[in-house]
Amino acid sequence: MQPTPPPLRFVTRLTVHVGEPIDLGVFPTGRRRVVPIVGGTAEGPGLSGTVRAAGADSQTLRAPDVMDLDAHYLLDTDDGAVVEVRNRGVRVAAPDDTAALLRGVPVPPDRIYFRTTPLLSSDHPDWAWLSRRVFVASALRHPDVVEVDVHEVG
Repeated sequence: MQPTPPPLRFVTRLTVHVGEPIDLGVFPTGRRRVVPIVGGTAEGPGLSGTVRAAGADSQTLRAPDVMDLDAHYLLDTDDGAVVEVRNRGVRVAAPDDTAALLRGVPVPPDRIYFRTTPLLSSDHPDWAWLSRRVFVASALRHPDVVEVDVHEVG
């Protein structure tokens, strides 16, 4: 008998505005950079609010076609709670497309594999459920915005 995959429920679309990347150079693990998070929104049936202008996305280009991502930032919900977002993932694209993205040049989304596993948490009673769920996301990178569609794994 084949196992049944768990269902996914759409929670929110995070539209995260990003600043100019800060290049840290080449380390043994790959080229590293930090991308400041400068604001944004969350819109969806399960979570809505505003992304604070605080936090960053630490990135490591570990191969010409593979970027590891680790974003950490805060979200103010529409009802006044604060949600911490820790979003780790991977972006895979042909080396030419990766180089274009690093220069801030748009690349057609169908040529990029960009998936993440967001960890969401809050001490607010109405949002405590976030830390008791597993989330997965697909994302799109634009020159100054990252769109992240977050789904709860059922």
